[in-house]
This record gives sequence, structure tokens and C-alpha cells, in this order.
Amino acid sequence: GRRAGLLQGLPAISAVEENAAAGVTVYTFNVTVSPLSSEDVAVLPTILNSNPLAEAFVIEPKGNLEYRVVTTGNLVLDYETMPNRFDLQIFVEDTAGRTDLNILTVQVTDKNESPVFQGNMAIQTLTIYVLEGTPPARIYQVKAADPENAKLKYSLLPASVPFSVFENGAIFSRKEFDYEKEPHCYFLNITVTDPDGLNSTKTVNIKIININDERPYFTTKQRIYRIPEEQSPGTFVANVTAKDPDDEGSPSRLFYSIQSSERYFSIDPSTGVLLVTGRIDRDDLPLQLHPNISLIVRVEDSPSSGHASEMEITIIIDDINDNPPECNPSTFRKEANENTAAGTFLLELRNYCKDIDVDPSNNQFDFTGLSGFGSNNFALESTVSGRLVMTESIDLENPANQGVEVYSLTVRVQDTASPNYSNIIHIYIRIKPVNEFFPVFSNLSYVFNVPEIAKVGSTIGRVSARDKDWPPSGITYSIVAGGGTRNYANIFWISPTKGHLKILSRLDYETAQKHILTVQASDQEKTATASVIVNVLEVNDEEPVCLPNFYSFQIPVSLAVGTNINGFRIECQDRDSEPRSFRYFINEGNVNNHFTFSPSAGSNTSRLILASRFDYESGLDTNWIYRLRVYITDDNLLSARDKTARLVKTGTVTLSLRVIPNPTTLITTTPGFTLVTKRENLYSGSAWYVPFVITLGSLLFLGLLGYLGFLLATWVRTHCPPAGRAHGKPLINAPEKKKPEKDVVVTMTKLNTVFDGQARDPVTGRMYEFNTQSGARRWKKSNEPLQLELALQATSSAMDDSGQGTERAEAPSKKGPSEKGKELSAETKPAS
Repeated sequence: GRRAGLLQGLPAISAVEENAAAGVTVYTFNVTVSPLSSEDVAVLPTILNSNPLAEAFVIEPKGNLEYRVVTTGNLVLDYETMPNRFDLQIFVEDTAGRTDLNILTVQVTDKNESPVFQGNMAIQTLTIYVLEGTPPARIYQVKAADPENAKLKYSLLPASVPFSVFENGAIFSRKEFDYEKEPHCYFLNITVTDPDGLNSTKTVNIKIININDERPYFTTKQRIYRIPEEQSPGTFVANVTAKDPDDEGSPSRLFYSIQSSERYFSIDPSTGVLLVTGRIDRDDLPLQLHPNISLIVRVEDSPSSGHASEMEITIIIDDINDNPPECNPSTFRKEANENTAAGTFLLELRNYCKDIDVDPSNNQFDFTGLSGFGSNNFALESTVSGRLVMTESIDLENPANQGVEVYSLTVRVQDTASPNYSNIIHIYIRIKPVNEFFPVFSNLSYVFNVPEIAKVGSTIGRVSARDKDWPPSGITYSIVAGGGTRNYANIFWISPTKGHLKILSRLDYETAQKHILTVQASDQEKTATASVIVNVLEVNDEEPVCLPNFYSFQIPVSLAVGTNINGFRIECQDRDSEPRSFRYFINEGNVNNHFTFSPSAGSNTSRLILASRFDYESGLDTNWIYRLRVYITDDNLLSARDKTARLVKTGTVTLSLRVIPNPTTLITTTPGFTLVTKRENLYSGSAWYVPFVITLGSLLFLGLLGYLGFLLATWVRTHCPPAGRAHGKPLINAPEKKKPEKDVVVTMTKLNTVFDGQARDPVTGRMYEFNTQSGARRWKKSNEPLQLELALQATSSAMDDSGQGTERAEAPSKKGPSEKGKELSAETKPAS
């Protein structure tokens, strides 16, 4: 909003020539400041940005608020490849805070430039190679370009050279060159010129390459040579020489080779020196019959596809006495049992040896020089035959021979003619051991003590046996008897080579305290046995087992503290612990610690005791079902230090307790009423037979009760006072003239009598079934109908838990037998 005209001469359009150097002035302008400023600028004129963005321009001060836009040289301006126009946004601010922003448009103008060579000629001096004898043809294509895309012209200097350049830049040779008669190198100056006369020049070096067109010839006159046989490799035989007319005046580069397949000689490919490379044996075929060797030597003026000449050379091989006697095989291996009798024949060497010299005087030989370790046990009967015999028996168990199984002997076979060549025969005689002794255990019996909790696969001991035979034979171990039980065929395993004894299954002290094994050692021919006693050490590894391990029952909420709940007790057994070692504690589910076991330790039986009363009224107790997890340990007799070092096993018992609350007290103003509790049994569809059985049983049972009630009523009428009074006091104060009406209160309780659990009663030991939801129980396989038992239990529970029921319960205690009988009859009939 405070912009003012500070930039004088802007906006403006200026021009600059392409390829301008750094510092070239593009445009000059002034800055006018306001009178309120200090005749200076706060922000010097600055190019904020340019379109397109570039760093080709910068603003420099000239003095007295005059500035100029100059080229930087960092970006060379090129009319042909870069934009031709740049819009520079110039910003300035004076000390009074006034600002100005204007645009300077810079146009790049074209400038004629020299042509430029392309390709290899642009970066180096070009060298062109031309083979002699090549007919006139194009040898190179010059490439050049003009920045202004103008048409270019090509020219060549000097004009005396046998080459020409066409308008399109193609260089042609004008003749067929001869390397031996004409210059070997030419220098050409190639000039390219644009229409304005600007040009560029490059030098081209043309070299004429010599080609091979002459055949070489041998200069060696000798064709036959003689050498003795058995010359060492590298022995000089002859020097073959040749020349090439193409190389007159310079060293010839010729290549020599032997054309025939030759294994005895080789020729140096550069010098033509013939050398011995393989063994030449005059006495071996084919030289034994034809001692002359013919060679075809070839000379070439190039390694391949050049001009060549060949020459035959004959080499005669002279015979010498050079073959020692040889044996095939030269190494013998024989076997003899220990304790073989002296004089036993082992080997006749002459059957395996011969001398291949052609001259009979050079193929005679004899056997001498029997030597080697243990050679005193052997001898040569004759130097001519070379018969080898034993001179004494050899016992491997003898300390003098112990450890020696193979005797290494040497015999020299020597030529009798000069220069007495010889060879060495190696004879290895292995003395075969004879199994003479039985294996012997280090102990006649072994005793190993093993804890019964030892891990399966652990080593419990080792047995060892030795054999006096030499060399020590490999003894294998096995269990031939024992080591099994009724449940496991093999409890133990023995390492066949080491004798380590391992257990394959868990040991049990309570099942077997000792195992007796028979272990056998065998050297593949003879055997020995030893007994092994494995004592199983007792360890506390058995858990206490308690009955019952699961129990479910109901308890009234008003049960007195210290009561043995439901008469429940558990009996525990432990195969490896005393009855006094048991300890009982409730680990889970004992909310508010209502339950405990007595005794808590020192006995194999314990009873469940109510330790504290239930308090649901104050909200202290909220659970009506308690699922107790009881732990029974066998560490009661251990000290605190022993408990950390010894094993302690734990058994578990699960108890499910349902607390039965008191029924709601019924308050009525009607004097004299009968409380009838009715339970309705509901059964699942799959148990269709249950209602039938219960109904039939109930009818039979009600008939029996009716008969007993009739007998009881008859007895009461004859022996008891009128009903309704006891000890002269009325049971209920009611009007005598009008008999009160009896109100019948029916309480409906639905029970699901599908019994989904069972347990053993700790007192009687009998099994019973129970329902985990309702708590209903019945004896398992009982002939007594279940419905009556449930009805009586429900009636008794309802009467005991209600307030008026309690008052009623006190009254019958003062009545005589007749009143009790009548009351029972009165209550039984409505219930039915």
C-alpha cells in the first residue's frame, strides 16, 4: 500500500548479445528517494526472481543512487539453446519504508558462430589406418554442425596428397597404396566453413598399414642329426633358421612349428631352436625297431593364415645301456598269521622282475640288501631267485613285538652290467592277529545308585572290559538279561562301544527298588558277562491322592461356626510319604476365609469346618456359591530349609458349595394356617422316562404313607388327648364356636432334575448324583424314588428357614406323640 515510483527508467526493455562475458552492462537505472528518507536506500535494488529463473544477471551500484544490470557469466547465454527473453523483477526500499517493484525485460540477440566439429574429431586428433593394396574408396566421414544451422563447405590441404574431401565431408583415397614404395603416413588439414566465412580446422592422420604378401624360406642346409637316447629335457638338437622377403632391412617376425605329431621334440616358435622335451627310450617300441625320427618343420610369417614353407628333418637315436631291472609290481603286500612257524615261504621276487635292455649282457640282475624294521625275522634264500622266508615265529602279545602289525622291508634289485642300475622293492608284511583271549570286565559286578527321578536318557554308570589280544579288538557291549519290567520291555540301554548305561524310561521306587542286569562284552568271537545292580533311590515324586477329589453340596446360611460342613472329610494317600506328612490349605475360592480344614496338618484325613459365619445383611458377603480349590502337600514333616532343597508334591481337591438362604418370613393375621410347599419337577424331553418312574414310585409311596397314617390315627384316638392341646395349653388361641379357615400358601419352585455330576459321600462312601445349578442330589442307583426325597427336603428347609416355621417347630416339641402324628398327617396330605 506504500508503493511509490522509486525506480527511474523502469519498466524497460534491453538487449544483450549471446555468449556475453561476465560484467557486460545490460541496462542502467536510477533510484529516487523521498525527502523524508536519509537520501539512501534500506534495501538495495535486488532481482527478486526472473522468468525463466536464471542466475545470468546481477545488479551492481555505480554510485549516487545509480545502478546497472550486468551479466554474471555463471550461465552463458546461448541464443540457440536457451530462452531469448528474461523478465527480471527488481525490488527496492528506501529508509522511509517506501518500496517499488518493476520489471526489466532482457532480450538475447543472435550472433554468428563458427562451425563445430562433431564425433571423434571434436575431442582429439583423428588417426585413420589404411591397408596397403586397398583400392580407392571412402575412408572416413567428417561430421560438423553450424550453430545457426547454415550449410557448410569442406576443404582439404595440402592439395598434393592422394586424398579428396567431398562437399558432404566424405574423405576418399584416390589410389592403391604400396607400403614398400610410398610414404607410410599422411597429415591432412580438414577445414569446414559457413556462408559468412567463419571456419574451423582439424588435422587427420592417415597411416598406411603393411600387409604380408611374401613367402618365407629356410636358410638351414643340414637335414640329418644324431643324438643318444635318454637325453634330458631341454637338450639342444639343432637351430633351424629362415627369412621373409617382406621384412628386408628389419628383423623378421617368423613363427616355427612342428607339423607331425611328435612327443620327443619341440621347437621354439620365435627362434627355431629344436629341443628334447620327452624321454627318448631306444629300447621301447617303436624305437626298438625303427630308431629314426622324422620331423616336418614349418615356418610362417604370421601366427595364422600367413605365407608358409616346410622342411623335413631326420633325427637318428643311438642306443645306450640305460635300463635298470624293473619289477611289476614294485610294492608287495603279504599277510601271515601270528605264531607262524619259522621257514615258511612268503614270496619269490624273480617272478615279478625283468630288464628290458635289448642287449642280453645288460639284462642280468640279482636281489640283495634285505633291510627294514623287523628284517631279522625274514631272509632271502637266494640272491638269484629272491625267495623270501620267515626265520622265526612272531607273537603280537610279546612285549618285544607289541604294537607292531606291519613289517616294512626293502630289497634292492640291481643290474649286473655297468653302470649297475638298480631299483628298490618294497615289501609290507602284515601279521594277522589271532583271537586267543576272552574279554575280561574290570569288575565282576557293578552297583549303581540312581534316584527314581533321574531324567530319561541320562547316564547312570559305565562298565568296561579289556581283551589281552593285540591289537586291542573293538569290544561291543549289550544287555543280555534283565533290564525290563512288566510294563516296559527295556528300561536300560547300554552304549555298544563305550559301555555307558542309560535309562530309557522313568524309574519308580514304589514299583521296583532294584534292577539286576546281565551285561555282555564281545570281541566278535569270544564273550564275557558281568552283573549290574541298579538300586533305585527313593525320592518324593508321588502326589497325594485324595478321595473324593471333587464334591458338591449345599449348606444353610445359618450354619453354626465350627460345624463340620455336611460331615465332609477327605482321605489322602501318598505312596512315598507318611500319613503325618500331609498339610491342607485352601488356595482358591475361600472368599472372606469362611472355610478351613481340621486338622490342617499331620493327618491323612481332614474335615471341612465353617470358620466364620456368613454376613449377607451388611454386605460383607456377596457370593452364594463357593468353588474351593484345596491343595494337599506332603511337606508337613520337613523343615523350612528342607522344603527348599527337597521335592514337594501337591494334590488337589475341588469343592463346590452353595449357601442356601433363609426363606422370606410370612406374616399373616389369620389364626391357624397350614403352610404347604410344592415343588414342580421339570424334565428335559430326552429324559421322558423320568416322570413315569417318579409318578409310579410316588403313587406306591403315597399308598404306603396313607396306610401308615390310618394306623397312626387309630392309635392316637385311643391313647392321646384331643388334638389341639399339649400339657393343658391351647396350641392356637382361636374362637371356639367358629372353626377358623385354613389358608393354603403354595410356593412353586422349578427344579431341573437332570443330574450332571457325581461324587462320593465321605461318611458312607456311597456315590451320589447332583445337579450343579439347583443343588438337588440323589443316591446313585438307589431304589428310593427321588421326588419324595426332594419334596421332604424342600418342605423341611422352608419350615426351618421361615420365622413362623420356627415358632411352629417349637410347639411340636411340647406335644405328645399323638399331636405329632396328627400334625404329620395334616402336613403330608396337602403336600401330596
